[in-house]
Amino acid sequence: MAPLVRPRRCTATTGNGVIILPVPEVWPPPYVIRDGLRRVEPYHWTFNTYCKERWRGRRLIDVFESEFRDRSAEYYRESMEAGHVAVNGGCVGPDYVMRNGDLVSHTMHRHEPPVTAEPIGVIHEDDEMVVINKPSGVPVHPAGRYKFNSVIEIMRAERPDGFTPYPCNRLDRLTSGIMFVAKNVVAAEAMGSKIKEHTVRKEYVARVVGEFPAGDVVCDQPVLQISPKLGLNRVRASGKTARTVFRRLAYYQRSTGDRRQSYSIVRCMPVTGRTHQIRVHLQFLGHPIQNDPIYANERVWGRSLGRADASGTETADEDVISRLSRMGKEEVAEAVAWYDEMVDEYEKRRAEKMTGEACAICDTPLYSDPGPHELSLWLHSRRYEDAEGKWAYASPLPAWALPPEGFMGPTSVGGMDELVEAEVEAGGLEEDKAASREAEAAENGSDSGSRLGRSQALVDQAGSSDSAHEDDDDDDDDDDDDDDDDETPMLG
Repeated sequence: MAPLVRPRRCTATTGNGVIILPVPEVWPPPYVIRDGLRRVEPYHWTFNTYCKERWRGRRLIDVFESEFRDRSAEYYRESMEAGHVAVNGGCVGPDYVMRNGDLVSHTMHRHEPPVTAEPIGVIHEDDEMVVINKPSGVPVHPAGRYKFNSVIEIMRAERPDGFTPYPCNRLDRLTSGIMFVAKNVVAAEAMGSKIKEHTVRKEYVARVVGEFPAGDVVCDQPVLQISPKLGLNRVRASGKTARTVFRRLAYYQRSTGDRRQSYSIVRCMPVTGRTHQIRVHLQFLGHPIQNDPIYANERVWGRSLGRADASGTETADEDVISRLSRMGKEEVAEAVAWYDEMVDEYEKRRAEKMTGEACAICDTPLYSDPGPHELSLWLHSRRYEDAEGKWAYASPLPAWALPPEGFMGPTSVGGMDELVEAEVEAGGLEEDKAASREAEAAENGSDSGSRLGRSQALVDQAGSSDSAHEDDDDDDDDDDDDDDDDETPMLG
């Protein structure tokens, strides 16, 4: 579809009539590929959201200052006085008191962060489905600060007019790998049902801290969401049934002797599908994903990084949440996925540096580009296959999973037979499917005590591989699937 030039209008009214923003723009905004990054030229956009219960009785300016902290209070006040922030289509000013049912609109000059320019690979395509290899760092849906720099919008732009993508499975923004994108609603529902009913097997690869034990490791620790609002998970006896099968693919030991610099490439087969399940289980086993900004962060979890801490004796839930808050993430709008926003803040501090320049249109501070290493999590969705053997799709190993220079190691992976056999020996896939379905229908998993006892032995096994590095580790002073809607003012 050829881009159109259209004027943007603000529907807010004042005593002088309708306010018009005379800014003709190319629409949709074109992509610009430069320096290995996909960029979207800044554009005007209107966010809409209805009044939340906690906003009632508060001044409009106070709500924006506390909920949407991407801009200064002065910016919001000027925008409200100019009519760029409106309530129910009218200009009300910063002192307006919010009421139930109010529709808040904010028209702003939007600056999307750049994402990797790596193309969305096509593994398979037919009349019903496209199987893609999602690049890391690109969100699936428009969310938070991202709209056009999302898998959905990129595919829509790159394909013929009328193409509507329907994602069947979801990956966190920083996770790469296989995704199923249906071409119609019927195909999307059919694949979604297969995934939900556990008739599809999936395998990930991860790059984890230290020497993961050889052989098969089955972790069946229950996973609990310790903060529903924040979407943060950890192992807890009262959590939901969760099981992951692990097998080490390779181990690369650095000459420094620093455990955190040596790493393993691990195959992961999640039998259940809890949020952040693989990341939480790897953390519990003492081998978190090496560049995980949440679950491998010593500032949050302490030096043990949550290893074998099923009862929270070393790091209480309240302490973890408090530490995350001190890192700059307190209460956020309900419509925004906390995890995505947390990573945004993390990347902002580490990867983006203020250039000292500001946008000539909206005076937004401009940031330098993030480095490629800051746009990925070393977790890759490698393979999906039908449990009855009707089909299987695999993606190549990402660069971070290949042998580093000077090392020998595997450059490809075969099927999932070994992982399936390990799961059958550990308890049987059919039993796990039934337990998973039962747990999803209940508030909590059952038989948690026996699961904790069994997995504790696996933690001891996993930890024994790194016992020779414990002293070195003491001297080490180094420090997703949820998407949200795009209906929140002043985020993006």
